[in-house]
Order: sequence, then C-alpha cells, then structure tokens
Amino acid sequence: MEEFNDNIQGRVPTHVSIIMDGNGRWAQLRGKERVYGHSHGVESVRACVEAAAETGVRYLSLFAFSSENWGRPEAEVNTLMKLMFKAIADEIEALKKQRVRFRVLGDMSRLEPALVEAIRTAEAFTEPEDGKEPILDLIIFLSYSGKWDILQAAKRLAEAHASDPAGTENATADEFASYLVTSGIPDPDLIIRTSGESRISNYLLWQAAYSEFLFVDTLWPDFRKEEFRSALKEYAKRDRRYGKVK
Repeated sequence: MEEFNDNIQGRVPTHVSIIMDGNGRWAQLRGKERVYGHSHGVESVRACVEAAAETGVRYLSLFAFSSENWGRPEAEVNTLMKLMFKAIADEIEALKKQRVRFRVLGDMSRLEPALVEAIRTAEAFTEPEDGKEPILDLIIFLSYSGKWDILQAAKRLAEAHASDPAGTENATADEFASYLVTSGIPDPDLIIRTSGESRISNYLLWQAAYSEFLFVDTLWPDFRKEEFRSALKEYAKRDRRYGKVK
C-alpha cells in the first residue's frame, strides 16, 4: 500500500460502496448515446479499484444495475449486459494479478445463463489460494435492490425455522443479516453517490443503517483516483457515534 495522507491513517474505511450514477448525462453532454457513458464508466471502475487497493480499503462494492433498471429500454439493457460480459473478460486477469477477489451479488435468476456462467467462472478464478487473503474484495451489485434483498432474507429465515416457529420469534438482527446476500461482508462504512443526486435508490437498505453518505456532483465517468481519495479524506473528518455519546 502506498503512503496516503498521514492525517487519515487509521481512519481509512474498511468498506467503501459507490452508487455509480451519471453515465447517461455524461454521454449526452458530449452529444453521444447513453451507452457511450457506460463504456467510459468502466475506466472509473478500474481507477477506483486501484485507488482502493493503494489506500488500504479492504472492500469496494459498486452498484452496477438495479432491479428497477430492467425497466429501461431493451436496447440499453442489452448493451449494459454485453458491457458487463466484456468487462469481466477484459479485467479478470488483471484483478487476479492484483490479488483482487471478484464477486457479484443480486438476483441472478434474471440474468442470461451465459453471463451467470461467466460471473461464476470469474469468481472462482479470483479466489485466493489457501492461506492467502486478497488485497481487496471487489463486489458488483447486479440486478439488485435492497427491498428484494430483505424480502428474500425474510423468506429464507422463515424457511429455516419452518418446523420451529419459536425460532423465528427469537431471531436476532445478526441472524437475519446472515440471510442477506452480503452475509460475511462488513456493512459499508462509506457510501458515495456520484452525479449530484441525493438519494439511496433502494440500495443496501439494511446494510446502510449506520453508513456515512457522501453525495458528489462528479458524473461517474469523471470519478477517478483523485475523487476517490478526496472522498476518503472527507470520511476521515466524520465523527461516527453509532447512536452513542463520545
């Protein structure tokens, strides 16, 4: 890890999550179709992966495609899925060399089988060798919504206790969280949304209970290492009390 501003040493977030917004507007400002912005957004993903690894962030998650995004024009959805497929093929070797573990979370049932197979192959390919920890976990949320996640967790919890209703009655928040798709992943310390929008858009509704939020005006294709580091500096100024008094 390269040296990173002594003022925030010890205050680097463990998990940074980004709602990647503004690809379409970025393209339209240049007189291009929306998909042009999506393709350039891949460069920002690469830059943020490198910045996260360099600064000591352990988990980087990116909101790539929501359950609601299935309602976009079919041509745009198809292009986004093809772009996802291509990005996996283009980046997976580099991720493995950088010791970045790749994971995708969401409702896989809505994806084309070929894309699901590519995702599972990439996940297996970047799994670290026994006894070695990855430098960074890169988590892509694809076909995901917070409400869907909570609902599927509730169903799984009820199923687990189907023969013991008292078990459901006595279930804890920690047990419930174990049925979310993020089980085993720490909740995000910092959630960044690009493009000037100030909403969470049905993302990580349970997991974001005590996350710090940062809304920036930068459109996603322009969000690179400098912007990522600036976000970490802002996070370092925050006083996280978790409802308590210090």
